Amino acid sequence: MVAKSVGIQGVLVPERVCTDTSCPYHGHLKVRGMVLTSTIVQKRVPHTVVVQKEYTFFNKKYQRYERRRSRIHAHLPPCLDLAEGDLVVIGETRPIAKSVSFVVLGKRSIDNG
Repeated sequence: MVAKSVGIQGVLVPERVCTDTSCPYHGHLKVRGMVLTSTIVQKRVPHTVVVQKEYTFFNKKYQRYERRRSRIHAHLPPCLDLAEGDLVVIGETRPIAKSVSFVVLGKRSIDNG
């Protein structure tokens, strides 16, 4: 089975092949919507990771910025070998489970931005 390109620049097609139907490279899952760069903070559930997105929010009352973070559940295809602490690119998809609407597209290196 030949891996197809997802169409996102800076993300390489994995070399391993998997039979997961929820894989954007070897299955039928389409990536549409938001594309985010985040860090993996948990990898406990099989084929699911939790990534943490950090951002700044302007508080109008105090006229200051504050740091906030949100956690996003994402599907991890078996063809990708990732660990906690890795900087990854995730893309929005159709809902895969009750709380999973993103899929991990690959590892993002520090050079690529």
